Amino acid sequence: QSWSRGMSYCLHSESHLDTGPIYVRENGKLHVVNRGAGGVQNVTPKARPFSLFSRTFSVELCMNREDDRARRQRTDHFIFTYTKEGNLRYSAKSLFSLVLGYISDNVDHIDSLIGFPEQIAEKLFSAAEARQKFTEPVTGLRALQKFTEAYGSLVLCSLCLRNRYLVISEKLEEIKSFRELTCLDLSCCKLGDEHELLEHLTKEALSSVKRLLLKDNSLSDAGLRRMTAPVRVLKKGLDNLLVLDLSCNPKITDVGIGYLLSFKKLNFLDISGTGLKDIDAVIKRLQMQIGLVHSKVPLKEFDHSNCKTEGWAEQTVLQWEQAVLEAMKPQDNLRSRVTALHFYGKTHRIEEVVKCTLVEPETKASGNLQFYKENVENCHLPLKKEVAGSHELKNNKKRALAEQERERTSKQKHLCLTVEDWDLLNTY
Repeated sequence: QSWSRGMSYCLHSESHLDTGPIYVRENGKLHVVNRGAGGVQNVTPKARPFSLFSRTFSVELCMNREDDRARRQRTDHFIFTYTKEGNLRYSAKSLFSLVLGYISDNVDHIDSLIGFPEQIAEKLFSAAEARQKFTEPVTGLRALQKFTEAYGSLVLCSLCLRNRYLVISEKLEEIKSFRELTCLDLSCCKLGDEHELLEHLTKEALSSVKRLLLKDNSLSDAGLRRMTAPVRVLKKGLDNLLVLDLSCNPKITDVGIGYLLSFKKLNFLDISGTGLKDIDAVIKRLQMQIGLVHSKVPLKEFDHSNCKTEGWAEQTVLQWEQAVLEAMKPQDNLRSRVTALHFYGKTHRIEEVVKCTLVEPETKASGNLQFYKENVENCHLPLKKEVAGSHELKNNKKRALAEQERERTSKQKHLCLTVEDWDLLNTY
């Protein structure tokens, strides 16, 4: 009686609370209390998983009424997971993760990162990259410049933009912000002589480039003249260049090859598919003046297999490319218009990605014109080592040095003091 009296009091006093079913063990049996009838029934309870919270349970962090962005940042301070039993569990993030997330959200407001530890800077860059901060039009450029100014080649040491003209046009300023690049592949981009990126190649920020690939870019002698003007006159610019690919540019002639003689450190050169008239004279001139030997077989330095994007910003470049591809997709409201144009026989001009096409006629006419230095690479073209040949090679080198010195002294005024050259230098 006391049990039933106490239970009925509990049920009636707390009837406004939804406590759920109540189980009572009596005489070795488990009974469920029916609050509606107020009695006890011999019912075998159904097994149900224990859950800390109900299905309609939700968590809302109370804070000062701020904007939605601040509320979202504050809720990100917790990690919500589920245990094996299905229970909701949350734990607080570390202070380092919280600070890293906050700075990455406001990375464009950083004044400078010079002197900041590169180990932490790499994590900060990855966090900002995951939030796609570097894809934003204005703030992304400002944030990227802070990293490139402080860390240079760590952000990006090699950049491959082969067949990515749209990425260059959309993210030109971001690409120009990269410093201390050692490899730059601009093949098949149809840039032309007047492109702003080719002018940027002569700047001090890219003086570290050692491998430059400009295959199929509609270059001519005028473009080579602009690129080599700082090297020829001021001994600056692309002075450290080791590998140069100018193949499939049919507007480059014998005159343009003369500008390349200023690259004294050049070890590999590809001028296949250019508009050379006297190929034998060009081969002899390159060998005599800068020591490049004509290769009979294709060189592995120009197969584009080793050129790829490397550095912290590797995923950033992929994000730029993905954004460009998404922007190129036709919108739904434009499909009907395009269909109507096709119905009435009108053509709709669609911007397509520039495809890399080899200039077959010029390539077959000139043949394989790849050059290398013997003291750097001699495995591609085995040479016979004979005493007479070595003496002849030494004599050729002596004559080349003497001829080069005479040419430098006799034509120094023409090469360095022409009005056109000074006009070019004034633009740098």
